[in-house]
Amino acid sequence: MAIIRIEACKAEAGYRSNASIYNNVRAGTWTEPVKIGERSSGWPDYEVKAICAARIAGQTDDEIRELVKRLHAKRTELLQAI
Repeated sequence: MAIIRIEACKAEAGYRSNASIYNNVRAGTWTEPVKIGERSSGWPDYEVKAICAARIAGQTDDEIRELVKRLHAKRTELLQAI
């Protein structure tokens, strides 16, 4: 598992601006970033791929919000497994 920065997220999803990602975070259609330093953050690569795959599959925003909830729950599970 890798953590990718916002530039790679934008490239993967086809967005042109950072605001696009953060607007989706606020809308619940993108996962929250993970802090990787004092002034830096990123997203687990599998989360970005899952969200992009859901968009490609034509899922609705409500379905993607449910996916985001499951992805956040998976983070908790992974932490407990450590």
